[in-house]
Amino acid sequence: MATLSTELAADNPEGLLAAVEPAAGPDAPLRRRSRSLAHELVEGIGAQIQGQVLKPGDKLPTESAIMQAYGVSRTVVREALSRLQAAGVVETRHGIGTFVLEARPGQGFGIDPGEIATAVDVMAVLELRISLETESAGLAAQRRSDAQLQEMRAALDAFEANVGGAGDAVSPDFRFHLAIANATGNRYFADIMSHLGSTVIPRTRINSSRVAQEDLPQYLRRVNREHEEIYQAIARRDPESARAAMRIHLTNSRERLRRAQEATEAAARATTQP
Repeated sequence: MATLSTELAADNPEGLLAAVEPAAGPDAPLRRRSRSLAHELVEGIGAQIQGQVLKPGDKLPTESAIMQAYGVSRTVVREALSRLQAAGVVETRHGIGTFVLEARPGQGFGIDPGEIATAVDVMAVLELRISLETESAGLAAQRRSDAQLQEMRAALDAFEANVGGAGDAVSPDFRFHLAIANATGNRYFADIMSHLGSTVIPRTRINSSRVAQEDLPQYLRRVNREHEEIYQAIARRDPESARAAMRIHLTNSRERLRRAQEATEAAARATTQP
């Protein structure tokens, strides 16, 4: 399969999208469902728009050129373009082509078109974390030492200091969750969290505050309140309350993301209906 830079040359003389390659590699068998392929296509085009490779007013390549470059069907291409239209980042002018739109200040909340495919993976990680960290919190409440509790407190204080949105709130967020894993007394909890790293924090991979329909400081303050509930339960050695607080914290994130994804997909389907 040829790359976009060669396949799009005739329909895309300026070389737009030349940096986008098929996400699965040029020789990968196309056995995934069309929905997954559409996710990859949305992610690729969306990333070029976000990165200003494709600028407002630029014309996207033709459907046929994209089909040839990615080895996908016209249905997949149209689904991907419909999702981008629903997100308000492109518009199709019948008989002319599809063009990138100017970003609108305060544009509606939801999943960014470049993040749709990533959202699926983030939800899968959250499912793992719900199982892992719910029990981790309960064990930490039973087994934590005073020094480990102090480490949790220090992480929360560092997080709170950056709630305004200007500083790094990711590192103290991960530090808090890792401290809980360490407090279980079972090294495997900490090993798994360390292996996953800070990418377990959704906002390192997706715009969580946008999904939550809040500005960043407001979103971080709410996360901080949820963290405090977990901390207080661990501090008073209440394992059931600690489990419940952790489950609520992580489930809230998963459900917000699930609803945002469903809303985005429903809007995309609506644009294709006669």
